[in-house]
Amino acid sequence: MKAEPLRRGGSTLPVAGVVLAILALWSVGALLGNWNGAADALVRAGETPDFTTVAAATMAQERPVVPAPHQVLQELARSLFGLPVTSKRSLAYHAWVTLSATLVGFGIGAALGLVLAIAIVHLRSVERSLMPWIVASQTVPILAVAPIVIVALGAAGLTGLLPKAVIAAYLCFFPVTVGLVKGLTSPDRMLCDLMRTYSAGRVQTLWRLRLPAALPYLFAALKIAVAASLVGTIVGELPTGAQAGIGARLLAGSYYGQTIQIWAALFAAAGLSALLVSAVSLAEAGTARLTGTRLTGARR
Repeated sequence: MKAEPLRRGGSTLPVAGVVLAILALWSVGALLGNWNGAADALVRAGETPDFTTVAAATMAQERPVVPAPHQVLQELARSLFGLPVTSKRSLAYHAWVTLSATLVGFGIGAALGLVLAIAIVHLRSVERSLMPWIVASQTVPILAVAPIVIVALGAAGLTGLLPKAVIAAYLCFFPVTVGLVKGLTSPDRMLCDLMRTYSAGRVQTLWRLRLPAALPYLFAALKIAVAASLVGTIVGELPTGAQAGIGARLLAGSYYGQTIQIWAALFAAAGLSALLVSAVSLAEAGTARLTGTRLTGARR
């Protein structure tokens, strides 16, 4: 009975070790990447660039090539909690702009993937006609698609959130479609024959057999899709010269050489993606409790 808490607590040390290793490598990268610039700055200031002085200077540059970990953390704290949420200099404000388009795009893409998966499973003609095009659509780089979508929708008078949501949906629908097709076709043929023996129609078979069997596949696909939709939203903000959003924050940082701001925006995007995936995991756990099934499989 006491082995389970010990097992869970034992995972803390490996995670902490990985985090410390990443921070150490990051610090070494900042030291090496900023060394020449820091040494040159000390020489111009008339100081003797010994190892200790240069090493300290590499960790405190205003515009470093590679920001030190503490610089990124300070920028995150300042831009997230040190400014009003409504301020356009606040990273929380930009994160909300990106998040809103991401959620709309995720909803559109997930709904489209659900409809396509059901159609593919039940209509052979749809599978033969649409599936190759669905796969081919993902071979086009999103950086090439985004400007086309932005220009086309802009010409139709659609600007702001919707074009970014469309790009997010473009990346989102594919994993949902493929994952759900796999899940809907996962029930054993004998179970499908048994449903027909009970005179169950396609809708009843879908609702009572195929969808419950597809839930593990669906939630795995949704976790990939929600992260992809965030990437699509950020990419959609880049070619438009957007004034708000994490993509706009990245552009502003690159224009003015604010590498610390760029890194802080990247970490904010990573944190936002982790929160979205965690939200899908919570929905998965809630669905498992409601249906009385185990969706994620047994854990060792």
